[in-house]
Amino acid sequence: MRIAMTIALTAIVALVAACSGSAASPAPASQAASAPAGSAAAGAVTIQGFAFDPSSSTATVGAKVTWTNKDDAPHTVTFDDASVTSSGNLAKDQTFEATFSKAGTFTYKCTIHPSMTGDVTVS
Repeated sequence: MRIAMTIALTAIVALVAACSGSAASPAPASQAASAPAGSAAAGAVTIQGFAFDPSSSTATVGAKVTWTNKDDAPHTVTFDDASVTSSGNLAKDQTFEATFSKAGTFTYKCTIHPSMTGDVTVS
């Protein structure tokens, strides 16, 4: 009986510790990690279910857009316009930011899964 109580108590302590701990974030895949504290990205795109959500975004010149991969599979944010830096491979929970220095519509895709496409319209 005492052994069973000790095991149960140990399991509860481990569960509480796991729920209250903080997980380390992965290293950024390329250009930049998520926005620093106190600043905000102009837009956020979630990569989930093998899709960009939203698939179309808007931003102003000089603004940043952040993509976060929530899928277990790796993805890329690869722009058709070479003037915008692409992400390289993003593992689960990794983020990528792009800053847009000129107006226009910038289309992108995941090079690993080419059916995944999106665009950012910058004004």
